[in-house]
Amino acid sequence: MSWLHHPLSRRGLLTTATGLAVAAAAPGAYAASPAGTGLPAAAQGPAGTLAAFTNPVLWQDFADIDIIRVGDTYYYSASSMHYSPGAPILRSYDLVNWEFAGHSLPSLDFGSKYDLNGGRAYVRGVWASSLAYRRSNSTFYWLGQIDFARTYLYTARSVEGPWTRHAELPQVYYDAGLLVDDDDTLYVAYGNGAISVAQLSADGRSQVRNQQVFSTPSNIGTLEGSRFYKINGRYYIFLTRPANGQYILQSTSGPFGPYTLRQVLLDLRGPVAGGGVPHQGGLVQTQNGAWFYMAFVDAYPGGRIPVLAPVSWTGDGWPQIQLSGGAWGTSYDSTLPARPVAPMTGVDTFDGATLKPKWEWNHNPDNSKWSAGGGLTLRTATVTGDLYWARNTLTHRIQGPTSTATIELDFAGMRDGDRAGLALLRDSSAWIGVRRDGGTTRLVRTDGLTMDSNWNTTGTGREVASAAISGTRVWLRAQADIRPGAPRPGTFSYSTNGTTFTGLGPAFTMGNNWQFFMGYRYAIFNYATQALGGSVRVARFELSTP
Repeated sequence: MSWLHHPLSRRGLLTTATGLAVAAAAPGAYAASPAGTGLPAAAQGPAGTLAAFTNPVLWQDFADIDIIRVGDTYYYSASSMHYSPGAPILRSYDLVNWEFAGHSLPSLDFGSKYDLNGGRAYVRGVWASSLAYRRSNSTFYWLGQIDFARTYLYTARSVEGPWTRHAELPQVYYDAGLLVDDDDTLYVAYGNGAISVAQLSADGRSQVRNQQVFSTPSNIGTLEGSRFYKINGRYYIFLTRPANGQYILQSTSGPFGPYTLRQVLLDLRGPVAGGGVPHQGGLVQTQNGAWFYMAFVDAYPGGRIPVLAPVSWTGDGWPQIQLSGGAWGTSYDSTLPARPVAPMTGVDTFDGATLKPKWEWNHNPDNSKWSAGGGLTLRTATVTGDLYWARNTLTHRIQGPTSTATIELDFAGMRDGDRAGLALLRDSSAWIGVRRDGGTTRLVRTDGLTMDSNWNTTGTGREVASAAISGTRVWLRAQADIRPGAPRPGTFSYSTNGTTFTGLGPAFTMGNNWQFFMGYRYAIFNYATQALGGSVRVARFELSTP
């Protein structure tokens, strides 16, 4: 989805529903396809396998969803913009419980601005992209657009990596959806308004054919966010009308059409109080034949979070979302038994030489200035008075609806002019941390870190509270309430023993504008305002929920 075409101001363009493709049903109800049609049908699994789930299935910021199944495992790819590594991949065995698996882009090696060197890449980088698996060579394919100007293909034999970047493709594929056809041919559906299909070469690294297959009617506004499927001989392009609708194109004549359009949903009430309409997601079929649609809901300040609903099919081959009370259900029955995965919350002591895939840096890091193993050591990598310019700021998505992040910080290695701590990071930010000046170390709370609509810094922060501190160790804590429509407070506290915490400064109100797209994150930072050479060590990070 492009900010150039974000439609929160576009809700009134379509005033009548056409080709409605939603079905009212009780939670857990599934429609069977008519006998003899050969069309896909959602079906319950064997007796005893049903398990209820509640939306959102994961309250973290994972937008522009592409979801696939390989064997008994599901993979979920999402946008990450200026965060590095890029394009996170989640893994699940039941569509409900998810864990981090890896990233398709090991680094954002697309120019110096991604290194915070002479420029910045906020709200650039990895937008809507596509993940596919090719059984003929047992390889995962990621295809995506960078800076709205370049398209790249990455491949790996395992989602954990290593991932290999191939040469830039000659065509820019906006909001691409990648399809591996039954005969192993690779196709890409893409575009904004004008939707096209391209056939790729056998290795996926060049283009064989390109054809526009659909032009969005003016009364709809715009369609984008392509997801490309072949289901029972028919081709489907799943498209979003940001940020309140979902449509689908169907062709019975091949990947280049002609296509017929049908509305899947428009202004559908979502399952997250205060959140938006579920949209821009993907279809996936379970091992036992059931179909589901995973979409995201705009839920700022936390970002765009995934919700799940079962899907049935009409006799003429159109998907229907199973509704509950005329809305996307807050809960449904699953067709798969729940299977545990690594939790999204808990403690990280940074005991390995590499970071776990739940971590992403704000822009590419300077890898010579950090190390892990027995804790995380951050050496100052930038001389600046602006956190938004500081390299090696390490971020973690916030767990909703409310959660707490706590770090144990050893600041013995700080030098005069250094700033280190824990932030709530977005285009309006605040932090708690340690600053050292003139040989004296103080604990401070800072507000007023802001950027404008072009992501230039407009405020580098103001101190709103402080406290004396002794020794070389402190525990810093940030608590975030990211429920949309709520007061959205972020509060900060500290401890000198790891047990008793004292609040510092007033509550910070997190912004809930959509233009930055990514939600707030917890962020660990250490930067210099005078000279490099200082360091801090984070012995422990804990993310907890009430």
